[in-house]
Amino acid sequence: MNRIYFDNAATTALDKEVLDVMLPYLTEKFGNPSSVYSYGRETRLAIEKARKSVAHLLNAHPGEIFFTSGGTESNNTAILSAIRDLGCRHIITSRIEHHAVLHTVEHYDNLDQVTSSFVKLFPDGHVDLNDLEEQLEAHEERCLVSLMCANNEIGNLLDMDAVGSLCQKYNAIFHSDCVQSVGHYSIDLRKTPAHFITASGHKFHGPKGAGLLYINDNIRIKPFIYGGGQERNMRAGTENLYGIVGFAKALEMSMSNLEKESAYILSLKMYMIEMLRKKIKGVQFNGDTEGRSLYTVLSAAFPKNEKSEMILFNLDIHNICVSGGSACSSGADQGSHVIRAINNNPNLVTVRFSFSKYNTKEEVDIVVGKVKELI
Repeated sequence: MNRIYFDNAATTALDKEVLDVMLPYLTEKFGNPSSVYSYGRETRLAIEKARKSVAHLLNAHPGEIFFTSGGTESNNTAILSAIRDLGCRHIITSRIEHHAVLHTVEHYDNLDQVTSSFVKLFPDGHVDLNDLEEQLEAHEERCLVSLMCANNEIGNLLDMDAVGSLCQKYNAIFHSDCVQSVGHYSIDLRKTPAHFITASGHKFHGPKGAGLLYINDNIRIKPFIYGGGQERNMRAGTENLYGIVGFAKALEMSMSNLEKESAYILSLKMYMIEMLRKKIKGVQFNGDTEGRSLYTVLSAAFPKNEKSEMILFNLDIHNICVSGGSACSSGADQGSHVIRAINNNPNLVTVRFSFSKYNTKEEVDIVVGKVKELI
């Protein structure tokens, strides 16, 4: 049996066309972009062309786009900068953020550089905006609000405009981890009231190790990494040339086929919901599954028994790749902090299925059949 890959929220397959544009920069176009001779100038040009393309697709200014190693570095940079350079003394975040945000906030809180608090969540995982406003109002010192645009485990989508407006009202800095939404939704940074957003190429068929940090033109920050003058003195280190070129190509392809591909992927998700309900007694879904939710992610919860407790392991044996939650913490089998925060039911076992344009209905049928058999 061929392998079925339903863990696209962890990473996606590199698109063949993306690889094709990367290859020349792995072979003959290997010049250091900081060199003055022609070899260096052509690679410098490739990076700036990629920056312009990404800025155009996100409706940002090229000067607001900084290439990084991925979402984790970008999130760390944004949070440190808000504290060190923008005077934020309190951070409001949520219990269901990615660990790249939660552990960073915890680190600076432990150093006594800031205080932090969690916004209330509704049972479906959405942020309680009234509670967010009350917290912003209660803090006289400047706040950083760090809330993800789309949750990587349950798929919930944040109302970015509403949060951005509240931050404007209370002079707060707004950072949003958009790792699961860039490349999957049309994002207009001219209209989105955020100071920082982050993205990662490997979530939309681009390369691993290439990400971006958007820094709104109205704020000034210092570097996170010091050294040479790369990325307009904002991020030292020789640029990940082929990664940057691949990131831009992957984003361009995602955006040009967005309507067709998102409709197709959503149809797979809805079909899987229907089939799981039909075949598996007692199945539940985490988050706002059929409402404001990522079309790529489905978090299903099955009644716990001896068989279902081993479901991930047994699906793996049958060549089916799924996860229990975030890929970044699934090795440390402590269960999911996201599921604990919204639905701490010890009698349920959660499995996250996440889809891409390469998945099919036939695969959904095979997986649902296998889940039924194993449970």
